Amino acid sequence: MTKLGLPDRIRACLFDLDGVITRTAVVHAAAWKETFDVFLRERGDGEQFRPFDAVADYNRFVDGLPRADGVRAFLGSRDIRLPEGAPDDPPDRATVQGLGNRKNELLLKKIRTGGVEAYDGSLRYIRDVRAGGLRTAVVSSSTNCRDILRSIDAEGLFDVRVDGVVAAERGLPGKPDPAPFLAAARDLGVEASDAAVFEDALAGMEAGRSGHFGYVVGVDRVGQADALRAHGADTVVTDLADLAGSPAAPGHDRAHGEQHS
Repeated sequence: MTKLGLPDRIRACLFDLDGVITRTAVVHAAAWKETFDVFLRERGDGEQFRPFDAVADYNRFVDGLPRADGVRAFLGSRDIRLPEGAPDDPPDRATVQGLGNRKNELLLKKIRTGGVEAYDGSLRYIRDVRAGGLRTAVVSSSTNCRDILRSIDAEGLFDVRVDGVVAAERGLPGKPDPAPFLAAARDLGVEASDAAVFEDALAGMEAGRSGHFGYVVGVDRVGQADALRAHGADTVVTDLADLAGSPAAPGHDRAHGEQHS
């Protein structure tokens, strides 16, 4: 393992945005909760109303997924089916795309009023990665990725950006499909086996495993270390700064040579 806490073969690092680089996961969760709770009340669930759980439901159904996939997944868990609608549906329209647009509208409002905060340990680690000669990419389902990076003065820390905008342009499926990470590796000119994935979402872990990446780092911000490992993490840390010069505690890593499957 190198002083960055990575296998010697790793030549590039692929970082998720929300929950890994920035503290926006809680803002996303709040926007999803407001979106779904209003929808469920307006739908007339009455005494059967069960609010969206900003921890359990967020982590299980929407974290790391493109907005429309998150809408489908959560509503499907409640046996609710909506028309797909069009990408430009207004946020008050009861369609998959309309609810997704409502969530994005709320998210942007919360970001404008509260700002965006970065994880200092992550920024330090990314700078160390670049100083060590490794290439870097940010891989996010967010269509607001570039604006968020600019707001924390971090756009220049990445050689490649594969976000929701790029994914739509290229027709890439979202996580847990590994396509966005594989696209970032190709853009960086490396094989998946020579790249490390850094994710806090279970969908991101699955993408790292199914894409056969060289190393998958789970970032545990909400106390789900065991779930991150079960879904594909080679190691789990609470802060990326813990990786630099700090080998994982016994039992945190899968066997070094274990094949992703």
